[in-house]
Amino acid sequence: MTIANNEYIELMRAGSGFIAALDQSGGSTPKALERYGVGADAYANEDAMFDLIHDMRMRIMTNTAFARPRVLGTILFEGTMNREVAGRPASRYLIEEKGILPFLKIDVGLADEEDGVQLMKPISHLDSRLVHARSLGVFGTKMRSVIKEASPTGIKAISEQQFHYAQSIWKLGMVPIVEPEIDISASDKETCEEMLLENLRAGVAELTDDTRIVFKLTLPEKDNFYSEFNAHPKVLRVAALSGGYSQQESRERLLANEGMIASFSRALTEFLRAQQTETEFSNQLDAAIESISLASRS
Repeated sequence: MTIANNEYIELMRAGSGFIAALDQSGGSTPKALERYGVGADAYANEDAMFDLIHDMRMRIMTNTAFARPRVLGTILFEGTMNREVAGRPASRYLIEEKGILPFLKIDVGLADEEDGVQLMKPISHLDSRLVHARSLGVFGTKMRSVIKEASPTGIKAISEQQFHYAQSIWKLGMVPIVEPEIDISASDKETCEEMLLENLRAGVAELTDDTRIVFKLTLPEKDNFYSEFNAHPKVLRVAALSGGYSQQESRERLLANEGMIASFSRALTEFLRAQQTETEFSNQLDAAIESISLASRS
């Protein structure tokens, strides 16, 4: 089976719903668990920590509320992809049982801040990791770097690194999500956005004509700031990251940006708790999914 096939590409381009981000890695998992109501005293080591976050993700993915047409895609941590959900690999469960497109977080963390940005650390063994992911039914990838300040050279470096990997990933048969996040606390956030837009235009122009990507961008200060990419032939979708905004603010900002769909993590799971009964958990998850999917129809 070819993963980046026309059927799935068309689904990514025109399907309803949003992309759920369930890809917390080793650095972000403790905070995610804490928000979920599981403190550090609940696990003795990293393996136990990952067991607990996998339990949370399974609880979300197997819930009846977590399904098409409201959920279009899901970004997975590599450890999640390699674990089972309901008796099959997580990515295969998503595509085969739910019809949800699975994406794999491929970056291995951020480099130290330099020139106002945090580039991704070099991604090693990319080819073999993607071959393995494809064998598990994964459709695409996601990679995150972070812009802290309006540095022309730093933002150019971020963009060039993202597009370099994106072209390689497409050639290996998968659809890359390009995610140059802008820190929502940046004092010059709007200027960062203006610089990033120019670099995104240049990067897309240099992609081969047959390449298809997805953008995942911080919700902008100016409404519809990235709307030119909504109908771009090389851009399947423009998704928004919540970046620390609350679920309510993320939704309000998303509604102001026509054509953007959500790709939320914290804003999706904000009101979910380990201590909730299954009915309480289902109600909160359903409400979040309904709210976010409706905002993604703007």
